[in-house]
Amino acid sequence: MAGKSVLVTGGTGFVGANLVRRLLREGCQVHLLVRREHATWRLLGLTEQVQLHEVELTDRAGLDRLVAQVRPEWIFHLAAYGAYSWQTDLQQMIQTNLAGTANLVEACAQVGFAAFVNTGSSSEYGAKDYAPAEDENPEPNSHYACTKVAATLLCRYTAQSRNLPLSTLRLYSVYGPYEDPGRLFPALIRQGLEGTLPPLVSPETMRDYVYVDDVCEAYLLAATRPGQEPGAVYNVGSGVQTSLRQLVELARQALGIAVEPTWGSMPARIWDTSVWVADNRRIRQELGWAPRTSLAEGFGRTVDWFRQHLSLLPGEKG
Repeated sequence: MAGKSVLVTGGTGFVGANLVRRLLREGCQVHLLVRREHATWRLLGLTEQVQLHEVELTDRAGLDRLVAQVRPEWIFHLAAYGAYSWQTDLQQMIQTNLAGTANLVEACAQVGFAAFVNTGSSSEYGAKDYAPAEDENPEPNSHYACTKVAATLLCRYTAQSRNLPLSTLRLYSVYGPYEDPGRLFPALIRQGLEGTLPPLVSPETMRDYVYVDDVCEAYLLAATRPGQEPGAVYNVGSGVQTSLRQLVELARQALGIAVEPTWGSMPARIWDTSVWVADNRRIRQELGWAPRTSLAEGFGRTVDWFRQHLSLLPGEKG
């Protein structure tokens, strides 16, 4: 991997910032495609090691120039809008998640590449009462999920029709260092360190939590493992669902929180469900990936990171 030219979108975001650090440790030459008004706190200490390029995903001509200049061998596309509850602008979802993906794929296809890994979402499946496999019919139940399904299908068709090494990782609930302060894990940890708990939805709300280091490993395997079907889609999740009750109890034990949770103190969201778990057989079989980090271990690592980096965090939403 050393010396590999890599282009990352969404590198200033949570998963992207972790992936950038992994790529740098592997000796890659990392180029970040960023918005003009991008967050900077996750890249502190890295600005001398990466090259930033301020080009919007909606700027097709700018993308063409950048890709022709950088000629990346690998592209990791993590930029997205709408994954957070406060990101509600439908037009921006369409422009970033669908039009932006189409622009980037086309720009890179013109130059050629060894691997393009698109980022999908488990929300593409919608509410299921079982673990859906990758060939399951998507039934998105949010505007965000609709745009992510459309982007996955676009990538899949483009890869198949042109025989391109372009795959999609459908991520489940990723957690770990650099996660947005407004999300559940950081809220549990930050308030837990003060002996309190954040507002909570139903205790039976389920998620499949997967540690960010394991997710970064999935990206590298998707870029390097030979023999993949063009347009392949892989679920990236632990295969184990955890209730909010179980997670809060884990946090209370790890942080010594004495107060009792107030269930229902936060209203339920449209995507809250009593079943949410990955069928990860395909990525295990085809890429040799497996989650290495238990929830207890990953939570402990995340707590340690937040203890050491509280001063780094922005306000409520970073």
